[in-house]
Amino acid sequence: MLNKIIVDEKEYSIDIDTETPLLWVLRDHLNLTGTKFGCGVGQCGACTVLLNEKAVRACQTPISEVGSNKVTTIETTIDKTVQNLQKFWVQEDVVQCGYCQSGQIMNAAGLLKTNPTPNDDEIIQAMDGNICRCGTYSKIKTAIKASTVEV
Repeated sequence: MLNKIIVDEKEYSIDIDTETPLLWVLRDHLNLTGTKFGCGVGQCGACTVLLNEKAVRACQTPISEVGSNKVTTIETTIDKTVQNLQKFWVQEDVVQCGYCQSGQIMNAAGLLKTNPTPNDDEIIQAMDGNICRCGTYSKIKTAIKASTVEV
């Protein structure tokens, strides 16, 4: 079935079953591989993207739920919140293995779009469920906090 999808401000037409998860549309059909496959059941957060500025697990979001909504991935060159977080991720030296980091940044972007100045508890609560095997949680929190004071 032919579907139109808007990803990172670009419109794509894809011929795909409507129950295909957004993750596989991004990776296999649009060649946007920055969004990672982790657990496949929506519990690790590696596949997090923004759907109308809200963090969602792409592995659990069928393309039928996307409709005309805007999808933002880690590969965006337009979204200032994501770009700002990427800058602070580097500044705070967050990344170790890096596998989870695109999902971590996108989840943080979803938080900041609804709460631009979260306190520590709000950050911890919002980021709960995004798993980092390297344990860089304190650096992730520091980078998110640092990005909120950027003018």
